[in-house]
Amino acid sequence: MSNIILLNISGEDRIGLSADFYSVISEADVRILDIGQSVIHDQVSQGMMLQLPADQDAEEVKSQLIKQANSLNLKVKIRDINEQAYSRWVSQQGADRYTLTLLTREVSAEEIARVTQVTAEQGLNIHDIVRLSGRVPADKPVTNEVKSCIEFAVQGVPKNPAQMRASFLSIATELDIDIAIQQDNAFRKNRRLVCFDMDSTLIKTEVIDELAKHAGVGSEVAKITESAMQGEIDFTESFTQRMALLEGLSEDVLKDIAENLPMMEGAETLIRNLKAYGFKTAILSGGFNYFGNYLKRKLDIDHVYANTLEIVDGKLTGQVVHPVVNAERKAVLLKQIAKEEGLDPQQTIAVGDGANDLMMLSAAGLGIAFRAKPLVRESAKQSLSTHGLDGILYLLGFKDQDIIR
Repeated sequence: MSNIILLNISGEDRIGLSADFYSVISEADVRILDIGQSVIHDQVSQGMMLQLPADQDAEEVKSQLIKQANSLNLKVKIRDINEQAYSRWVSQQGADRYTLTLLTREVSAEEIARVTQVTAEQGLNIHDIVRLSGRVPADKPVTNEVKSCIEFAVQGVPKNPAQMRASFLSIATELDIDIAIQQDNAFRKNRRLVCFDMDSTLIKTEVIDELAKHAGVGSEVAKITESAMQGEIDFTESFTQRMALLEGLSEDVLKDIAENLPMMEGAETLIRNLKAYGFKTAILSGGFNYFGNYLKRKLDIDHVYANTLEIVDGKLTGQVVHPVVNAERKAVLLKQIAKEEGLDPQQTIAVGDGANDLMMLSAAGLGIAFRAKPLVRESAKQSLSTHGLDGILYLLGFKDQDIIR
């Protein structure tokens, strides 16, 4: 007969409950092989795998455990574990682990059903489920201010990673939610550098489009910008075309545009928390360093790399100053800053929305397509569309109680 048992207790939670129950376990001198607990609405559920002393009567030990559980008004269930099953459990401890994050406005049963169906089809086993977002009053209506996030700890090797990601992307698009799955390794817990695209990522607008409006060429430049973001034309080529249209614009408009840049939802909350928890931050932008440096001062960003506006006699020349911060250079700069900060590239995060961000997203340990074009969402490792930039904190495992608002 096996001397290993799986013990499950459940009931109303209270302070001191574990101390009362474990007093009996300590008297029985059992060996604790595994333990886990969860509490939902003051109801506790705890499981433990115990190895009973070989020189003691197993049935007597079980009887003592049941008696103590009953005295504490706890439900108890005990199951014998045979040696083969235990050995199989031990052998699984080196299996791949992933963190699956579901971000939505209000979690529904359908969302969880659809997401967990994919994990089951891929042969992944769910070990833990944790709510990262705060508690929402039952009578509070669902608005854009309501944020919900559930984190699943899963284990195993996906049968078809590409198909799994495609399934998650399809569900996310259909249900208007975000689903992210990351390998749960040491790098995920030690990311330390976050690199942002600026236009339509850290801020809501494309600065070059704002300049174009003041120059009277807004529609022409906006059309080229959109084509570049969709990946239809090369960024450097599109940048050269747009800059030429700005020739003669007075530099007097720059200050007014900078002071009225509309920040992206959640940007300031995200940066505030990243700084508070010791992260380094950078802006890697195909936009302009005049505006990047303005945001650096406003948000306390550590590094800024963007393009230079050539100004002669108080007017933009329309000429391109090289090197242009294009897709290739963004990826190079991310690795360069990581090296300067003494970090492995896997400790970096990149956030962007356009096709010219894809190389940067790919170079980072965690690449996030934020409110991105379809091409970018499909190509990036992760995507975030339903929440503001502060939703990235959930991908890092932050709980609402940890976030500085």
